[in-house]
Amino acid sequence: MAFNMKITLKLVFAWAIILSNFNITEAQDASMDSLLMDEKKTDYVISTFDGTRVINGQSIENIHAGSLQLLFSHRFGSISTGIHTLYGLDQSNVRIGFDYGINNRLTAGIGRSSQKETYDTYLKYKVLRQSKGIKNMPVSLSLMGSVTAMTNKKNILDTISDFSSRLTFVYQLILARKFNRKLSLQLSPTIIYRNQIQSVNDEYYVYALGFSGRYKLTKRLALTAEYFYVLSEFTAENYFNSASIGIDIETGGHVFQLHLSNARGMVEQFFIAETGDDWLKNGIRLGFNISRSFNVGKKKPTNW
Repeated sequence: MAFNMKITLKLVFAWAIILSNFNITEAQDASMDSLLMDEKKTDYVISTFDGTRVINGQSIENIHAGSLQLLFSHRFGSISTGIHTLYGLDQSNVRIGFDYGINNRLTAGIGRSSQKETYDTYLKYKVLRQSKGIKNMPVSLSLMGSVTAMTNKKNILDTISDFSSRLTFVYQLILARKFNRKLSLQLSPTIIYRNQIQSVNDEYYVYALGFSGRYKLTKRLALTAEYFYVLSEFTAENYFNSASIGIDIETGGHVFQLHLSNARGMVEQFFIAETGDDWLKNGIRLGFNISRSFNVGKKKPTNW
C-alpha cells in the first residue's frame, strides 16, 4: 500500500511538472502572439490640433463622419484706433460657419462673414494620416479648396460689378506632424486667385506659405501661433503678412480659441492676401473662435 502511494505521488508530481511547463509555454506563446499582433497593428495619430482652425487658417483636423460643427468667429478693431473705440472693442467683424463630416476623410463647410458680406464654401480631404505600425506614415496631408463670393453693394470705392468678378478661389496643401504629446507643426502652401483686383499694385494670383504650431501646456490648454508669408511681389508691398498668436481652451464639447492677430478677415482671401495692419504699428486685433459639434447622422465606416 505504501509502495502504491509512493508511485501515485510520483505520478501526480510528474504530471504537475508537465502541466506547469505546458502552461508556461502556452503563456509564452500567448505573449508572443500578442506582441506580434501589436507589431502588426497600425496606430493613427489623433488631435494634432485642437480644432479645425489653428487661428485663422485651416488645420489638418477634420470633422468626424456624421458630425456638424458650428464655428463662430469674432474679430475686434485694431488697438491703434485708440480710446475713442475702446482700442477696437467698439468695432466688430464676425463670421458664422457650419462644417460637416461627410466621412472621416472629407469635410465640407460653408460660412458668412460680415466683411464685404462674404460667403465662403470649402472642401477639405485628408490624403494621408500620420501613423506607425503596419502603415508607417511620418506626416498627415490634406488638400483644401474653397470659393468665396463678396455680395456687398457696389459703391464709389468698389469697382466690382458682375457676380463672377466677386469670386475668389483658394487652393491649399496642408502638411502636419505631431512630434509628441505637446508639439505639433504645420506647413500650408497656398494659392489664391481673385477674379477682380482693385489696385494696379496688386495681383490676380497670390502665393503664400503658412507656418503654424501648437504647444500643449496642460491637457486642456495650448499655445498656438500662425504666420502666412506672402510670396507675391506686388501684393507683399501693399499688404502685411498675417501673424497671430493665441490660446486654445478645451471645455468638453467646446473649443474656445482666444488670440491676437493683425488680420481682420477670417477667410483666406482676406487674412492672407489683404491684411492691412502692421504689428509694429499697433495693428493688433483681439479675436476669438468658438466651436461646438453635434452628431446629426450615423457614423460612416472608414478604413482609419
